[in-house]
Amino acid sequence: MTNPANIERLNRKIPPNINSIEQINFIAPEQYSLVNGARLFWQHGLQNNTSKIELHFAAGVAIGDPLSATFCAGLLINGSENRNARQIQNALDQVGAYYDVSLGQLTAVVTIYALNQHLLEAYQIFHQALFSAIFPQKELDQLIRERQEKFKINEQKVSFLAQRLFQKELLAKTNFAKLLELEDFSKAKREDIKTFHEQHYLKGLKNVFLVGDFTPELVTQLELLLNDYRCDSKQNITFEWHASKSAIHLEQNSALQSAIRIGRPLFNKTHPDYLDFCILNTILGDYFGSRLMSNIREDKGFTYGIGSHIVENNTFGYFVIGTEVGVNNRIATFEEIQKEFKRLQTDLVSEEELGLVKSYLLGQLLKSADGPYAMLDLYANVYTYGLDLNFYDQYIKAIKKIEPQRLRSLAQQYLNWDEMLIISAG
Repeated sequence: MTNPANIERLNRKIPPNINSIEQINFIAPEQYSLVNGARLFWQHGLQNNTSKIELHFAAGVAIGDPLSATFCAGLLINGSENRNARQIQNALDQVGAYYDVSLGQLTAVVTIYALNQHLLEAYQIFHQALFSAIFPQKELDQLIRERQEKFKINEQKVSFLAQRLFQKELLAKTNFAKLLELEDFSKAKREDIKTFHEQHYLKGLKNVFLVGDFTPELVTQLELLLNDYRCDSKQNITFEWHASKSAIHLEQNSALQSAIRIGRPLFNKTHPDYLDFCILNTILGDYFGSRLMSNIREDKGFTYGIGSHIVENNTFGYFVIGTEVGVNNRIATFEEIQKEFKRLQTDLVSEEELGLVKSYLLGQLLKSADGPYAMLDLYANVYTYGLDLNFYDQYIKAIKKIEPQRLRSLAQQYLNWDEMLIISAG
């Protein structure tokens, strides 16, 4: 045994060395072209026996009728020709599978998680239920009631009201500004949902992302099932900005808090300024030590949290700041946000602050590439924009080379208060 006396004592007053991240080994998935024109991406090399399959359909709320899109996603496998909703769920439970649907503006994403040895069986259960879905009227009526009650509750929340008004004004005159109202839920029709299901799910498969250590034979069996879909659904959505640059306050007499949304049209990952603006946005409001958090939360105590974000899809992108503050601090919060814009437009970011943000961003990127699941998510996040994993190599280079002068120039170009849509409710 080693003599403890011979072990060099750790001096806890000396911090460990900090090593800069120079490169991340991004691993692309294997790719397959399905007969129907969709693409299958397979990532393997897991250290455990878990797996998932993720199907992307052209079935978002901005595709056609948002009411049918919403209820179709909610009832996707809640009843088929051979099984009711409970039987379908029990069948998935018996193989230890978990099923989820997330609905976006352009895409609906179905995800099934299971152990390797059960994923094929779990997907077969889903596949049969999807292709023979009947959308029972009883299930539809129940979901309508649930959505109505949830909407009534949300209408009492200032954050819900502010976000809806912000979306209507920023994305005005486009499919993306269409929002459901309470009276719309009772108009949901089973036949419309069935039509949407056929056009945008059975004929709308776009991409499939698969994670797990499978045999090639199992992947081939999945391919045969996936070829049952067609890829006829088109997303011919033209987009043109008609955004407002006004300030609108939605008064809520009984509210104690005011929800704030401030933003403007911007761009998505394909724009040449995107990567550098991400760094600027992080400094402004996209991590806990950001300027908005330091000022409005830590110094002024107006809020528990405030953040700025870039929201995007493959059609457009926009910048938004969101927070909730006491009703008496609403105007003061606007003033402080405006001051932070001005600081970034006039003063150079210090090397110390910039160095901290660079380390933070590189660390977050390294964390987001940890393991096959994360690696495939990274790939999926850029593939829809016509990009590949080289995007992240370029991001690392952008983080390392960004200079304070470039950040100030970006702030002068994109953080002008008179170009912002300013929404508040409360």
